[in-house]
Amino acid sequence: MKYSIYLMTLLLGVIACQQDHNDETEAREVKQYTIEQFYENTKFSGGAFSPDETKLLINSNETGIFNLFEINIADGSRSQVTHSAEESFFAVDYVPGTTAMLYEADKGGNEIDHVYLLSDDGTSTDLTPGENAKSGFFKWSEDDQSMFYFSNLRDPKYFDVYKMDIGTWEPSLFYENTEGLNVGGISADEDWISLSKTITTSENLLFLVNQSSGTRTEISVPDAPGSYDFAGFSKDSKTAFYITNAGKEFAYLVQYDLESGERSTLFETNWDVMYSYLSENETYRVIGINEDGKNTIIMREVATGKDIDFPTIPDGDVTGLRISDSEKLVRLSVGTSKSPNNIYIYNLETKELKKLTESLNPEINPDDLVAAEVIRYKSFDGLEIPAIYYKPHQASPENKVPALVWVHGGPGGQSRTGYFALIQYLTNHGYAILAVNNRGSSGYGKTFYKMDDRNHGDKDLKDCIAGKDWLAQQDYIDGERIGIIGGSYGGYMTMAAMAFTPDEFKVGVNIFGVTNWLRTLKSIPPFWESFRNALYTEMGDPNTDDSVRLYNISPVFHGDKVKNPVMVLQGANDPRVLQIESDEMVEAVRNNNVPVEYVVFPDEGHGFVKKENEIKGYGDILKFLDKHLKETIKG
Repeated sequence: MKYSIYLMTLLLGVIACQQDHNDETEAREVKQYTIEQFYENTKFSGGAFSPDETKLLINSNETGIFNLFEINIADGSRSQVTHSAEESFFAVDYVPGTTAMLYEADKGGNEIDHVYLLSDDGTSTDLTPGENAKSGFFKWSEDDQSMFYFSNLRDPKYFDVYKMDIGTWEPSLFYENTEGLNVGGISADEDWISLSKTITTSENLLFLVNQSSGTRTEISVPDAPGSYDFAGFSKDSKTAFYITNAGKEFAYLVQYDLESGERSTLFETNWDVMYSYLSENETYRVIGINEDGKNTIIMREVATGKDIDFPTIPDGDVTGLRISDSEKLVRLSVGTSKSPNNIYIYNLETKELKKLTESLNPEINPDDLVAAEVIRYKSFDGLEIPAIYYKPHQASPENKVPALVWVHGGPGGQSRTGYFALIQYLTNHGYAILAVNNRGSSGYGKTFYKMDDRNHGDKDLKDCIAGKDWLAQQDYIDGERIGIIGGSYGGYMTMAAMAFTPDEFKVGVNIFGVTNWLRTLKSIPPFWESFRNALYTEMGDPNTDDSVRLYNISPVFHGDKVKNPVMVLQGANDPRVLQIESDEMVEAVRNNNVPVEYVVFPDEGHGFVKKENEIKGYGDILKFLDKHLKETIKG
């Protein structure tokens, strides 16, 4: 996977492959909502079953940051479990056979996560102490007596695997990682470990290590390079599964016999298989597919090959699911582009579907929001670029609206058709938004994915400019009032556009974007060591002659070329894009006498998770756009 941040997640698109966008719906006025109303929506995620399968353990930000909640499956009632006011807590699971819980948290967005035990008496214990040690839950042992977790406590650059017995909570080193490999799985009998070695951002090697014999076997095919992602062991520890695009354009699911070495393709389609796993007793296999900017999820009976048909949920798609250990219940996460995810329970025996949450603020009428639409347009060289499009209801040839090109994180991320409050907020207030999936984006085959390697800020930026041109061709958009916005790598693309093509976009909104590749690549967090060389292969090595090109594509050194207004948002604890980058970019633009608005949050990292900060920052974005784009006088 490439260096990326998810700013958008999942669903609901209507494919439109024509060059011009045709919308038969008539323009109409809609009620406009405040940023506070949009962030009165509630985000729900997770959904681990309690041991007796009467409750779900979830995350919710209804308190302003993420805390743990339990949902009673019978009546849908929700009770708050943790009451953090400073740091977001993210649920992991119930401790097997108990009502105690595990959760993970960092400090102010610094990404140094620890694993915590929340006991029945409400006592919280840090199971993975160490100020600079990053840890994360891996899995429970087959007998439910131990927990496996990874940590870089021994060496900041490498993640080892530890085993910790439930009850004593004393760790022991299970696998010492001295080569910078990535652990993908541990078999039920604990005799097999899967390891991967990153080669480039689009290629890795996959190995299986036998603990008893000490032998290591490469199961990636030497003459078929590509991505190889581990997808689990069978319960009897005789079979391994992995997902690869070796020899093909899209990733597919493979079964590998540990004794014979024989392999066979279990599932493939004309889109990437993203993940796959088996239910507790291997009755069902779940397969997630990245299909044109949305998720398609298949739940299949292993014995018969028959797919489970879930009831139709109006205007919704299943974005994720979890099967209970009894294999009687399924937790479904369901979302649309007009509503955040909600949690449902489906009973496989009674066929009953029950909705457990309401994520959309009841003050907001979903009919006032915009359904995402998948469109395609031609770039400068004729390459077809997919994009997710949001047309304001009030737009018409008589009421032309301003527009924004939205650029996702990465390089290698993907804009998708799921709900994002900021996009809906801006669209609700009359801004058309085209979320481009420029060359180098995930989800459209490995050839498309690799098209931006060593070419960042060039052809991918031209794809964004072609998106701007597509917008300008629509008769209900004011072609003189089009800006660009993005976060992380999308923030870089925003500043690259403002510095290197200063006449193309009227404004730019940079959300924690890279502006100095030399510094960013040299200051990669130590826990990214296994990925360092792959990122250098794609972007360039700042310690070699590549530094010349990296300097040339870094907007901070070219601030004197920026001539249109810019807004920058930054988290002070960001370990990926250091605040000093945004500080220097802002200073460079201000020295050019160009209007700049700068918002820094002292308690955020690479991505904002506190509602009060989202309300402040994203509300300020609209104010900035209204001042510098919407009210701009043409000519």
